[in-house]
Amino acid sequence: MARHAPHADPGTPDVRSPARYLWWLVVAQRRRVLAGAWWGSLWMCGLILPPYLISQAIEDGLRGGDRAALVWWCVALVLTAAALALVGIARHSTMTLVRTDAALRTAQVVVRHVTRLGGVVRRKLSTGELTYLQNGDTQRIAHALTSTGPGVGAVVAYAVTAVLLVRISPVVAVVVLLGVPVLALVTGPVLQRLHAVESGYRHSVGELSSRAGDIVGGLRVLSGIGGKPAFEERFRRMSQDVLRDGYRVSTWLSWVQALTWGLPALFLAVVTWIVARLAVSGAISVEEMIAVYLYVTTLIVPVSFFVEGADTIPRALVSARRVVDVLRLRPDEEDGGAGPLEVKTGALTVVVSANAALARDAVDRLPGVVADNDDYLFPGTVRKAVSVTEHDDRALDEALWAAAAVDVVEAMPDGLDSRLEPQGRNVSGGQRQRLRLVRALLSEPELLVLVEPTSALDAVTEAAVARRVRERRSGRTTVVVSSSPLWAGQADQVVHLETGR
Repeated sequence: MARHAPHADPGTPDVRSPARYLWWLVVAQRRRVLAGAWWGSLWMCGLILPPYLISQAIEDGLRGGDRAALVWWCVALVLTAAALALVGIARHSTMTLVRTDAALRTAQVVVRHVTRLGGVVRRKLSTGELTYLQNGDTQRIAHALTSTGPGVGAVVAYAVTAVLLVRISPVVAVVVLLGVPVLALVTGPVLQRLHAVESGYRHSVGELSSRAGDIVGGLRVLSGIGGKPAFEERFRRMSQDVLRDGYRVSTWLSWVQALTWGLPALFLAVVTWIVARLAVSGAISVEEMIAVYLYVTTLIVPVSFFVEGADTIPRALVSARRVVDVLRLRPDEEDGGAGPLEVKTGALTVVVSANAALARDAVDRLPGVVADNDDYLFPGTVRKAVSVTEHDDRALDEALWAAAAVDVVEAMPDGLDSRLEPQGRNVSGGQRQRLRLVRALLSEPELLVLVEPTSALDAVTEAAVARRVRERRSGRTTVVVSSSPLWAGQADQVVHLETGR
């Protein structure tokens, strides 16, 4: 299980192109990938042994009348099947680790980068886009790494089979060698169409997820202004569009799956017909005909991997493009604003501006933890809502005191074990604000940015919070966006923002 644990350092991804990013995932676990390629090649080539053993059993045992030889060839066949099963287990286990590592490493580098960017991501990407990236795109990228194991093995097995067929019949070998490129040409347009409709479906799902988040977040406002029916109708129409896009994806996916398994079977039928004609004409023997048939039957497995790779790799490149685009986002990409904000290390800096958007834009560029009044409060006990990671009672008590939230907890029926609804709907706005502040203080970052942390509090409570936060954060860098003179009075540095400076 330790091999599936998150990496202490997932590494620095190569974001120069989607292909380079995929190659970075391969190089990051090159030993495991090489092991997967070895087991995949051994398994694929091992599939060729049973046809050879069967042909020898027929030739020496049945046609030759040697029962001892027949028994030995059958024993060899059973042992080969057992060895193939063990090799197949090793191949599957190794490739599962390869795919898991790729998915986990991608999730880690994306989460790490998004955390560093802070609010920039909110303006560049919707919640639906980020959700799909972490679920759909990550899995597609991981699945594509199958080509490094069974994919390599399929190429090796294909080459070995072609050599064996040349020794029996050059005509059949040429048909087999040319068959795979023909299959690729036939499936290519269908795969391209599938990728196109999937892209539209992905965009629709992202928009629908974002709209759902907007409706839930603004449900109280919509109820107050009577806008629920209008938004409900819009959401219903968008859902129907997503449903139709999903049906289109299913249709083209069905065609791809039919071609993936149907074309190799048709390919086998053509080769079988050619081999049968050669056997009837006397160009090859019956034993050779059976061997060719079994070789080509076995070849369906690597051919299917070729077709699957032609589908998964382009998908992975598209998903990798989206990952690379996120990883390329930088805080300094924002246009306009007030330029870089310089703060004193280890000091409390208060940022004052008549333009709230300007102040938020400036602090979003800081590489720290940003906490504001829109941050989500998770449902569950109060203890778990404010202490996402485990903290001892002393640290929790100190954070509650600093945020002036002791009375909030004491007023609840079960204290820290009281149930908190999603977004803290069962507590007041001021109480939610203080609970968010407790969570931010418990995170103990070197740089903490608080956006209007006391806007819903009375002056006495706000003054206490400002003084206590200064004491608790002593020696560490803290930035507070607030126009309140109570915060300015506690500041080591006050920054007044105006447009452009």
